[in-house]
Amino acid sequence: MLRVSRALQSAGAKGSWASVPMGPPDAILGLTQAFLKDTFPQKVNLGVGAYRNDQGKPVVLDCVRKAADQLHREDLNREYSAIDGDAKFRALTADLAFDKAGGVIQDQRVATAQTLSGTGALRLAADFLSKFYKFPTKDKQVFLPTPTWGNHGKIFEAAGLTPNGYAYYDPSNFGLNFGGMQEAIDNMPEGSVVVLHACAHNPTGVDPSPEQWRDLAKLTAERNHVVLFDMAYQGFASGDFDHDAYAVRHFVDQGINPLLCQSFAKNMGLYGERVGMCSVVTANQQEANAVSSQLKIIIRPGYSSPPINGARIATQVMGNDSLRAEWKEQVVQMATRMRAMRESLVAALAQAGSTRDWSHLTDQIGMFAFTGLTPAQVDAMVNEHHIYLTQDGRVSIAGITPTNVDYIAQSIHKVTQDS
Repeated sequence: MLRVSRALQSAGAKGSWASVPMGPPDAILGLTQAFLKDTFPQKVNLGVGAYRNDQGKPVVLDCVRKAADQLHREDLNREYSAIDGDAKFRALTADLAFDKAGGVIQDQRVATAQTLSGTGALRLAADFLSKFYKFPTKDKQVFLPTPTWGNHGKIFEAAGLTPNGYAYYDPSNFGLNFGGMQEAIDNMPEGSVVVLHACAHNPTGVDPSPEQWRDLAKLTAERNHVVLFDMAYQGFASGDFDHDAYAVRHFVDQGINPLLCQSFAKNMGLYGERVGMCSVVTANQQEANAVSSQLKIIIRPGYSSPPINGARIATQVMGNDSLRAEWKEQVVQMATRMRAMRESLVAALAQAGSTRDWSHLTDQIGMFAFTGLTPAQVDAMVNEHHIYLTQDGRVSIAGITPTNVDYIAQSIHKVTQDS
């Protein structure tokens, strides 16, 4: 029988999955694979969304190392977590985001669930909305900024929702199209779900000002929209946890009850630990309890319960005064390095001979910058200069170092000088 089976396979017989088409490669992972295969000595990867030090190496924060060492000495068990994760982790994470805003923590109005990082938080929020929210349109539209993180649309589609775009970025000045954003939000069907990046917008690095956030809060409240904040970079964007949470806290202070998705990938460097949280701010404690029960019901058939190791590390860091203070210092160091690399790149572009205005690179914030390079210029960067970035011209500032910034600037100047 085995010989017959092998004979059929070797003869080209079709298997059960012969009709399954080959899927397209992930854009970011594909860039990384191409980078790894490249043998050019000055190659640079500006596609990866993970922090790097001045030597271009991944970083494990000192506070994380210390927390992990402390946990190892405690010799804790490896039992399953609760469906919604560790209670202390959830309390500390909610406090990090909301602090005293609207009294929602004190009034126990926030339903929380530990998730598989920010992606898992978004999927849980999407599933919850799909199941329980009364959308104003039959196709359950969710409005996302244009552009937005490449995975956003896929996450909402997978939950049975319909992603739609609203005006956000203005390519003519590499800044925020605030007038277009306001108009789009005002013209959405009343009660629409609007996704907002709380800070360090990905991929553009362009954020509303505090005054603009206040205007947006007023507008979304007037239109009875439901706001979902994606906050993947709190602390990591500016080096100040409170500054980066301004939008979330202001909306809550204004009586708006948003959904919130958080991640500890960037601000604590727990990328592979997959540590995040989904929160739903509700009108009262009874409502929060009901929402919490439904979040757990959604989680149970998906992954049953979240992983414990990363959450324990994050809890140890946030719950220990000494480690928390050290963490605050280290996010300042990361944010400062990225600001310095932005300034170095602009200076190096001028040194290379570029007469273009590159001030948008320093006006933007966070890990990513929208350079304004066209797809053709990106192709030239990759194929001629071995510098890898996404087709939309987004670069990861974390991939720029003191040793490669001049080469990057020279290459950018060469592909843009005739345009």
